[in-house]
Amino acid sequence: MNKQPYVYILASSRNGTLYVGVTSDLIKRVYQHRNNLVAGFTKRYQVHTLVWFEAHERMESAILREKEIKRWRRVAKLGLIEQTNLEWRDLWADLIAN
Repeated sequence: MNKQPYVYILASSRNGTLYVGVTSDLIKRVYQHRNNLVAGFTKRYQVHTLVWFEAHERMESAILREKEIKRWRRVAKLGLIEQTNLEWRDLWADLIAN
């Protein structure tokens, strides 16, 4: 899973505060967020639950997708999450198990 571009969404809780990000190392980046190693929004608002992610072939397409999702209204982001994660499970355990 290392060095593959991903777009991801973290949440503070079900229907809580959302954060959309992009990374080339999803495990490392989510670990940083979960352990408050990243100063800023996710640390300030305790946004640590991985609720959605999407792999991309190239970083350029991941960045474009991140920007697209960030422009969406909140209801569209909630719909995106619930398409694959209706129960808002924390996907972290699934991620590190692979």
